[in-house]
Amino acid sequence: MQQIPRWLPLVAVIVAVLVVSSLFASGPRRDGVEVAYSRFKELLSDGEIAHVELQGNAVTARLSQPMALGPGGQPSQQLSTNIPAFGDPKLMPLLEQQGVEVISRPDADGAGAIWTTLIWVGLLAVYLWFWNRMYRNVAGGMGGRGIGDFLAGSAAAHDKGTPDVRFADVAGQDNAKREVAELVDILKDPERYTRLGAEPPRGILLMGPPGTGKTLLAKALAGEAGVPFFHISASEFIEMFVGVGASRVRKMFEEAKKKAPSIIFIDELDAIGRVRGAGLGGGHDEREQTLNQILSEMDGFEGHEAVVVLAATNRPDVLDPALLRPGRFDRHLTLELPDREARRAILGVHVRQKPMAGDVDLGIVAGATPGFSGADLKNLVNEAALAAAREGATEITMRHLDEMRDRVMMGLVRKLAIEPEERHRLAVHEAGHTAAAHYLPNADPLYKVTIIPRGRALGGTHMLPEEDRHTLPEDYLRDRLVVMLGGRTAERLLLGGVSSGADDDIRQATQLARAMVARWGMAEDIGPVDLRQSESHPFLGREIAQPRHFSDQTAHQVDEAVRGMLAEAETRAEQLITTHRADVEGLIVRLEEQETLDHDEISDCLGAVAADDEPPAHDRAAG
Repeated sequence: MQQIPRWLPLVAVIVAVLVVSSLFASGPRRDGVEVAYSRFKELLSDGEIAHVELQGNAVTARLSQPMALGPGGQPSQQLSTNIPAFGDPKLMPLLEQQGVEVISRPDADGAGAIWTTLIWVGLLAVYLWFWNRMYRNVAGGMGGRGIGDFLAGSAAAHDKGTPDVRFADVAGQDNAKREVAELVDILKDPERYTRLGAEPPRGILLMGPPGTGKTLLAKALAGEAGVPFFHISASEFIEMFVGVGASRVRKMFEEAKKKAPSIIFIDELDAIGRVRGAGLGGGHDEREQTLNQILSEMDGFEGHEAVVVLAATNRPDVLDPALLRPGRFDRHLTLELPDREARRAILGVHVRQKPMAGDVDLGIVAGATPGFSGADLKNLVNEAALAAAREGATEITMRHLDEMRDRVMMGLVRKLAIEPEERHRLAVHEAGHTAAAHYLPNADPLYKVTIIPRGRALGGTHMLPEEDRHTLPEDYLRDRLVVMLGGRTAERLLLGGVSSGADDDIRQATQLARAMVARWGMAEDIGPVDLRQSESHPFLGREIAQPRHFSDQTAHQVDEAVRGMLAEAETRAEQLITTHRADVEGLIVRLEEQETLDHDEISDCLGAVAADDEPPAHDRAAG
């Protein structure tokens, strides 16, 4: 059931109080036009009054006939007024003299006061009942703890005991495991180090892209050492009450020290560890108080307290420098995205308890998943298991893994009603990419080409590197530009015009060419000068804008060099497609028939690559 917002009962009580107060503040019911008492006496003396009701000082009268009682007013037969506070002893004789029918009602002041008191008492009871229910709900949500315990925080709720995860369960991060392995000895036998005057590391900061196994590594360290593991997300320190975060930090560190040796793991440290003094307001003040308390607690470790603090973040660039100095987080470990061998090892961990068919080759799967994190690979295996279960299969086959790889990388298959003309253009476009990748000597090997729409793409040409690259040679990058522009060039040559389907190709080619010119010094006219206007974030995979530090003339030279590289790449793509036009047209026909072609089928259509098909890129001058 959806939880009632905390503010709703209070608003309901306030509204009820205002409504009831307005009703009782209005006094007795008043009908007709309000007139002055002197005007009422004049009308009574003139014989215009036929009926009068008296209730306390309030007078309600009915006229013998309707009349306009005010300037510009509408005719009315009812009027009301008030007898002066000192009374009017001449009123009753005048009423009797005029023969007016008089009705006297009892004054409601006493009864009204009683009812008002009863209503206020009832409203107060409802108010207290609502807040009591809220108190119970909050206490129930905190495991039965009272508000005092909630404000003080509770580390016991985050004491996970000793995890059953071991280093063997953490695949693909051998360097990081070696760095933290010595902590196992320190946690198991701290006295061996303290006898020599060695102080154990206070804290270890685990950095890396999401899904690379930072939390898993922290659990494995606690599991190998056999010590209690305190796990909390940094965002849990911050609550609506000021001071809760600092109080929770104190409580958790106290509990960890009592159970030492132990490990404290703070996930998403950047939620509270950002540079101080950058904001105004209570939210920032509360976060900074919590950060100050963490710094204070880490300074307060004694030499005999074997408590190690691990923290994880994918935004080390925003952390406060005080967190990173020696004595706080002494060591910084970077967990990178796994390479091909690491991906093979990670897949081996995730398929241990799953029935795999004999045709499954984890080496091929690892090679087909560049850029996948450990979490991505786990998701891939799980999706393949779900696909096999949907089909009623008893084993996970290579086909399931391959289909789920395409699904994870590009999205679900879209069932679009594509017209034959547009489908033919799509096949021409993908054939252009495929031909360029097939004939160029430095391009990555082809994996497959498809014109089946997936996600936001209508088709795709997949290339997989035989080995993970850590540096990118210029010849490889120039060939990559040719492959990117091959689809657009094929459309222009074989169909007589281009389409909007090359939008993403042009964007990626422009970004790559600008990086070659402005970052890597691969334009002879400009040379090795840093002319970038953005900086790529190491873990988030996006560009961060930087202020420009060069002249407009230099910017113009960069633009001309980028345009020249793209023009050269398009010229090379045109030469390749023109030379092998018959084979490319055969590839287009077969691609329209089968929709997806693998490496061997592509080679059957395009034939073998001649050694003199294309001279090396560096032998040609950049256009």
